[in-house]
Amino acid sequence: MTKKNLVLAAFIAAVVVLVDQLSKIWALTALSDGQTIPVIGDFISLHLVFNPGAAFSFLDNATWVFTILGTIFVAGALFFIRRLHTASLLYTAAVIWGGALGNLIDRFVRPPGIARGHVIDFIQYSDWFIGNIADIALVAGFGVLILIEIIKADTAPTLTEDTEQE
Repeated sequence: MTKKNLVLAAFIAAVVVLVDQLSKIWALTALSDGQTIPVIGDFISLHLVFNPGAAFSFLDNATWVFTILGTIFVAGALFFIRRLHTASLLYTAAVIWGGALGNLIDRFVRPPGIARGHVIDFIQYSDWFIGNIADIALVAGFGVLILIEIIKADTAPTLTEDTEQE
């Protein structure tokens, strides 16, 4: 793994975090009055909520648990990412890492307090759940990771000194 590939992965993760955090700032100002704005009929709409739990507000009384788990995941991913040997895995992991970091930032800086902050969700998918850009990055990233494993992308050319100098 070259420094160039790691820098690109860090850039990808940073873009995910930036888009996520900017979209949450927008949601706080544009949707703060509790309104629901239809985007695609009743299927996708915009509606601001503050989620103390995980997906589907799972364990909403255990925000600190998700802060600890998120911190371990984000820190551990840095060591894992450095060991990846294919571009597809590296860049997919960067998207996942960015999504995890985007929601972890909320846990640390949003009310009601440090390590207990609620994640800002605002993209409502019918009556199923409400998420955010970080959630989209996480789901899409893990979906691509599964596809990579299914199609055996690990047989793709590895990131070696020969292929990196092109």
